[in-house]
Amino acid sequence: MAGRTVRAEQVSATRELILTAAERLFAERGVYAVSNRQVSEAAGQGNNAAVGYHFGTKTDLVRAIIRKHAARIEEIRARLLAAVGDSTDVRDWVDCLVRPVPEHLAALGSPTWYARFCAQVMTDPALRRLMAEESLSSPSLRQIVEGVRRCLPDMPDEVRVERGDMVRHLIVHVAAERERALAENTPTPRTSWRGAATGLVDAVVGMWLAPVTRGREIT
Repeated sequence: MAGRTVRAEQVSATRELILTAAERLFAERGVYAVSNRQVSEAAGQGNNAAVGYHFGTKTDLVRAIIRKHAARIEEIRARLLAAVGDSTDVRDWVDCLVRPVPEHLAALGSPTWYARFCAQVMTDPALRRLMAEESLSSPSLRQIVEGVRRCLPDMPDEVRVERGDMVRHLIVHVAAERERALAENTPTPRTSWRGAATGLVDAVVGMWLAPVTRGREIT
C-alpha cells in the first residue's frame, strides 16, 4: 500500500513538472514550435517519451493544461455569478466574464504563462476549437453568455456573434500582453491585475453597447 502511494505521488509530481514546462514553452514559443522531447527535457525528465507516456498526444497535453487552470477559474466565475442574480445591467455580466482569469493570474503570482499560452492556442484552428469546447463545458460560462444576451434583446444575431468573437479575442490578448510585460519587467498601463480587469470590463461593455449600423450592408 505504502509503495503504491509513493508511486502515485511520484507520478503526480512528474505530471505537474511536465504541465508546467509545457505551459511555459508553449506560451513563449508556440505550441507546434515545441517538441515533446523539449518539454521532457525542460521538465527534467531523462526519458524523452515521458510526455507521451503521461499525456498521450500534444492535443491531450494542451487539454490537460487548460483543465489544470479551469477548476480555479470556474470557482471564481461561480462566485461572481452568484452575486449577479437577475441583473439586467450588461456590466454585471461582463464582470463575470472578464474578471476570473485576471483574478486567477494574480493569485498565482509572477511569473505566469497561462494567458500567453491561451493566446498561442487561439492562433491554431483545431486547438481553438478545443479551447472553445472546454470553455463551453462550464455551466457558469453558459449562464453568463445567456445573461449578456438577455441584456441586449434587440441586437441582431449576426452582430451578437461578431461582437462575441471580438470580445473573446480582446479578453485573451489583453491578458497575454500584460502577462508578457510583467515577465519582461516593462511598464503596464495598470498597476494590478484587478485594475487591468476593470479597464478591460470598460472596453468590453463599450463594445457590446456600441451602436449597430443598420439599413445598408457593410462590406
